[in-house]
Amino acid sequence: MIGYVTIGVSDMGRAKAFYSDLLADLGASVLMDMERIAFLGKSMGQPMLAVCTPYDKEPNHPGNGNMVAINPGSKEMVDKLYHKAIELGATCDGEPGQRIPDRFYGAYIRDHDGNKVAFFHFG
Repeated sequence: MIGYVTIGVSDMGRAKAFYSDLLADLGASVLMDMERIAFLGKSMGQPMLAVCTPYDKEPNHPGNGNMVAINPGSKEMVDKLYHKAIELGATCDGEPGQRIPDRFYGAYIRDHDGNKVAFFHFG
């Protein structure tokens, strides 16, 4: 149902490098780059993450309550992506752990622009 989710960034080069490195282990890469917006994913036919500088040329602002959630397929991959994000300069917004017993495992980071990203696994 979801084609892509877009987050605003202040530095396209930094954002593309961060998300390209972070999501490479999931098989994602920059699929389309149109200068002020770039789409990352496995293919154009699957859900993607887009990073962009705002169209109105005003500063980007991460929303309060907005979050992109990525399911990497296992608790081990949640841990791996969380730690990789921190190594790439993200900040912790919730260390990896079981949030709901036997139902939801998650970790949370904020990227260089303050956008919140969750890595999660059901189970």
